[in-house]
Order: sequence, then C-alpha cells, then structure tokens
Amino acid sequence: MNNLDYKNITLNLIPFLEKAGKVSLDIQKVGPEIKIKEDNSPVTNGDIKVNEILTEGIKNAGTGLPIISEETVDLNKKNILKNYWLIDPIDGTKEYIAGKDEFTLNVALIINKKPIIGLVGVPKKNRLFYSYGVKKSFLIEGNNEKKISCNKLTPKNEIVAVSSVHKPSDIILNKLKEFSVTSIKKMASSYKFCVIAAGEYDIYAARERANEWDYAAGHAVAENAGAIITTLDRKKFEYGREDYRNPSLLILRSQNLND
Repeated sequence: MNNLDYKNITLNLIPFLEKAGKVSLDIQKVGPEIKIKEDNSPVTNGDIKVNEILTEGIKNAGTGLPIISEETVDLNKKNILKNYWLIDPIDGTKEYIAGKDEFTLNVALIINKKPIIGLVGVPKKNRLFYSYGVKKSFLIEGNNEKKISCNKLTPKNEIVAVSSVHKPSDIILNKLKEFSVTSIKKMASSYKFCVIAAGEYDIYAARERANEWDYAAGHAVAENAGAIITTLDRKKFEYGREDYRNPSLLILRSQNLND
C-alpha cells in the first residue's frame, strides 16, 4: 500500500469533515432524533448523516480499501483485515445529544494494523485535527492552521491527565501516580488524543474499553505528533483485532512529561 499518496488523500478528505461538522451542528441545534441500538447505546440521525458524508469522502479518495463504520459494521463477522478505513461518525453521542461540545467526527486509515491517516473534527469547538504521517500532524482552528508536535503547554512541574470518567479506577490511578500526575480532567471522546497531540494535556490511561473506531483517528494524530502510545503494560498497540475491541491504553505526550 506504499503507492498511496497519504497527504493528498487526507487533504481531499478535509472538506468532507468540514461539511459533516456543519451538518452535525445543524442537527444538534434543532434536536437530534434518537434511537437505541442492540447494545443499548444511542444513535441519532446526526450519526447517520455524518456517516454518509464521511463514507462519500472516503469513496471519493479512490483507495479501494474496505470501510468499517460503527454504524454499519457487522460484529458477527470476524475482522481479518490489515488495511482498511475506520469511521466513527460521532464519538461521544451522549455528549452530542446533551448539546455539549466534546463530541468528535473520526476517520482513520489503517495500514498493516497501524493508523497512518487520522482526521478528527471537533465542530462545536471549531477545531479540526489531521495527520498523514510521522511529524505530519496539524490543527485547523477557525481560519488558522498550525503544525502540532506534543510540545508542553501545561504549566511546568504540573502533569495533567485526561480521563473518560470522573473517578478513574484504582488501576488507572496507580498508573497515573507512576507519572506523578498532579491533576485529572474528565473529557469525552477522541478529543483526549488530540489535546495531548497539541501539548495541552500530558497523559491518558484507560483499561480495555471501546472499539477501534473510537481510537484510531486520534491515535494517528497523537502518535504522528510525537506521543508515545502503548498498552498499559507498555506493549505495542495494534489494530486489526477480530472483534474490533481495544486493549488497554497509555498515551504519553513525551517520554519526559516535564519537558
């Protein structure tokens, strides 16, 4: 798959992320229509419409690779793919329904079980993160665009973690203590990966949770910006699992979180 032009593919996907972001906000403003899926999680007409737009963008890219989306995947079929697209049209659907601003739109390209391309739209914050290779991670915020590289923006001598819950488990708290974490901020969705990539937070640790489409786009953005991403026991974090379920996760902004 080395013949793919990752940069051109990514840049051509950005307008689709922007379009999908505007649509998601329009639907959120009037109030999304909500259904409950078989796993008891909510899905909205916003999820469905965003999925349609992002799928159109990927097909327009012409890679010919399969597309796996949270909203269309058949979990009864084992994943045997090494190269494929992942879509999570709205990560943080509960946030989205509640009118909050941390929900994200996600597209990732997995090549040989590794996320290479990642695009994460955060429409209500007017931010769009994208990456297409090592040291090639960027943030579009309003009319401004900049390269991001995990440079520390948190106060010196403070190590600030993000968490998907208000009260992390003892296992996670003990892991955070290993890195001398001074404070923890609850944050929803794949936005956690992106704020570490931007240097705005330092660390995220999580037990086994969520699915590949929840992580992959943010993973590409953060790792390509310089973050270190492994499992909690510091093993390689790979995609292409048969059931799409994620292992545990550790994201470090850098080896030395005080740098």
